[in-house]
Amino acid sequence: MAQRAKDGRKSRNAPLAVDGRLAAEDIVRVARSGHPVTLSPAAVEAIRACRGLIDRIAVSQRPVYGVTTGVGELRNVFISPQDAMRLQQNIIRSHAAGVGDPLPEDAVRATMLLRAHTLARGYSGVRPGIVRLLVGMLNAGVHPLIPAQGSVGASGDLAPLAHLALAMTGEGTADHKDKRMPAGVALRRARLRPVRLRAKEGLALINGTQVMTALAVLALVDAERLVKIADIAAAMSFEALAATDEPLDSALHALRPHPGQQASAANLRALIDGSENVAAGRAATVQDAYSLRCAPQVHGAARDALSYVRRVLEVEVDAVTDNPICFVDREAVVSGGNFHGQPVALAADVLAIAVAELANIAERRVERLVNPYLSGLPAFLTSRSGLHSGYMLAQYTAAALVSENKVLTHPASVDSIPTSANQEDHVSMGTIAARKAGQVVRNAQQVLGIELVCAAQALDLRGGRRGRGTEAASRVIREHIPPLDEDRTLEGDLRTAADLVRSNSLLATVESAVHGLT
Repeated sequence: MAQRAKDGRKSRNAPLAVDGRLAAEDIVRVARSGHPVTLSPAAVEAIRACRGLIDRIAVSQRPVYGVTTGVGELRNVFISPQDAMRLQQNIIRSHAAGVGDPLPEDAVRATMLLRAHTLARGYSGVRPGIVRLLVGMLNAGVHPLIPAQGSVGASGDLAPLAHLALAMTGEGTADHKDKRMPAGVALRRARLRPVRLRAKEGLALINGTQVMTALAVLALVDAERLVKIADIAAAMSFEALAATDEPLDSALHALRPHPGQQASAANLRALIDGSENVAAGRAATVQDAYSLRCAPQVHGAARDALSYVRRVLEVEVDAVTDNPICFVDREAVVSGGNFHGQPVALAADVLAIAVAELANIAERRVERLVNPYLSGLPAFLTSRSGLHSGYMLAQYTAAALVSENKVLTHPASVDSIPTSANQEDHVSMGTIAARKAGQVVRNAQQVLGIELVCAAQALDLRGGRRGRGTEAASRVIREHIPPLDEDRTLEGDLRTAADLVRSNSLLATVESAVHGLT
């Protein structure tokens, strides 16, 4: 995904062609920036060739799962050609059984893109019009309401994808131009026509891992930005606590050459370069606490875990995961288990654990910043403690969030429960894992925001010349959040800090001041 994203920047403003290859950057642009999408001619030809195979099977007496038979435990029930269309619509209606709050818009758009993407590979047996409608809905901003709960992750994301498919047929609910309405109305307002499903098309639309993959990709992209922010926040705490930079020695890290550890150590060295406080710490301190001394090792382990997650999702994004799968060259329709979400489930659980550790160690640095017995600074980073509580409760909030993360990082991927009369007797819980990972990332973004705010206040109190990177980070924070001279409601400051972490503004400024951050 990374290489294709780099190549894709040559035509960044052109519509994204659904041509069988997608990068993480592509998914984010479509999901969050509304980048336009198109269906390539090559994809249309592949789709048509596969559809021809399904049309030939549909009029035959040949038993093919979901085409001339029922689905799930009803796989042995023969369906006549006359009932093929009715079967597909019934599949969509019956499987649209999701509950809970709707998925956020970016997750819905990412799901729609991935669903169009896998169908465009030409192995699923749908007509080109099915994919064209998905593309049209994306471009027109017609977003089906997809309840977040109800998928067990095999056969893929049946319930949430059924809600997506239901809207494509003009039933269900959708959002359009910030208004919620019946899906049929939304399609008409966007000048799009609902589809009438033919043989296999309903099954093809709901069988796959696109919801869990969409959620995991969005969480991964945010986590990859967050790990750089973690290095920036740690560097600010290094300086504010007058820590020694001896544990960042490149020769030391070369003896344990985990790539992530070396990258974080290099980042920290660059960020604090030129700091008077770190120079003083070097002369006065033998060893600092683990939350400072071991920051490269902990942050680096998270980096390496995210590299594993990226490798898994690179494969999954470009995979064909519905069932059955058509092979035109063999004139065959093969029933298998590519819909099983275990690879994504494991990766999403790893992502959540890795990011939770970034928050865990950050909260410990926050404690050191606000604790006068550990920092040598005024209690809770206020010059008039007692009358003022300063950042006392900011640490409480960080503690609450990391404790919540510890519950959320219980792995979903080790759970399973039989469904469909025990035909589907092992499932992945991949969508639950991906949803939890997204919440862990959001919690960690807030914890890192709290560390940035507290570290900026501590640096103001400490004084002295700052490093190149920490000076740039402090400047951005002070442009948005004033120093805490007297107690005020912190909720707004903490929300602003989290927004700085989520956006690219702070990271971009620091990267322009310190070239080569990785």
